[in-house]
Amino acid sequence: MTYILFCIGLVALFLGGEYLVRGASNIARHFNLSPMVIGLTIVGFGTSAPELLVSVQAALAGQPAIAIGNVLGSNIANILLILGTSAVIAALMIPIRKVWRDLGIMIVATAALWVMLLDGVISRMDGVILLIGLAVFMIMAFVLGREEPDLDALPPAAMPISVAQTVGGLIVLVIGARLLVDSATIIAQSFGVSEAVIALTVVAVGTSLPELATSVIAAFRKQTEIAVGNVIGSNIFNIFSILGITALITPIPADPRFASADMPWVAGTAIVLVLFAVLLKGIPRLAGVALLAVYAGYVVLIMI
Repeated sequence: MTYILFCIGLVALFLGGEYLVRGASNIARHFNLSPMVIGLTIVGFGTSAPELLVSVQAALAGQPAIAIGNVLGSNIANILLILGTSAVIAALMIPIRKVWRDLGIMIVATAALWVMLLDGVISRMDGVILLIGLAVFMIMAFVLGREEPDLDALPPAAMPISVAQTVGGLIVLVIGARLLVDSATIIAQSFGVSEAVIALTVVAVGTSLPELATSVIAAFRKQTEIAVGNVIGSNIFNIFSILGITALITPIPADPRFASADMPWVAGTAIVLVLFAVLLKGIPRLAGVALLAVYAGYVVLIMI
């Protein structure tokens, strides 16, 4: 039964991702917002919903390793696994003039989290600071993300369908992620894998599957701005929103290994993404293969 639920969750993820990308693209055209902004905000926040649910539940259940490891592991997987997979499907373009602020915010959020982890706890005050960062990011994204009016924008009558596709896609994604994470965790535990490793791998990848499904489908549809914006937005939301909300509900004790062993990977992958954007203006297929190889090495390293 566990394996059946795993397969059902996987199918739900890809169906939800298809409708989410289609609906979000139409909404972007209607409101003259760039696909990148929609990927950074609506899609990024929506696909981060599983991480939020898992981290809050884990913190309340007294499992802080899962609450924090889920976010750190997801941010690593978003860049190495998701952008790597998407780039193999279709070389990704990163319009640096559109995303330099967002990439900067991602780096700032990563640095702030690293500092917060050094004292061994993410406090309620830390949570307030993270949520203020989220508010600043959202305001900047919507204020600066408008484009020239699209003469081919959807008529008002088509908007309810696009909204229904977006919301429905998000709901199916969250349900699919939940089924897949629960079943994958049971499978991992049956092989004697530790809680920290489960959080950094199985749970992190499982809760990142909506991002994977969305970015892969966007890559197939040649909507690479949504694929890239989804990952950048998700990484920002994971830190500002998920850990901010979770810490506001209950302070999160932080195992020293997160600051010393895992944050260098989170920061390193974020810097690599910035370098790709600045130097290559995107991620070519060969770089996508390299990202996947590095992720495989990371998983092997933490499993040892």
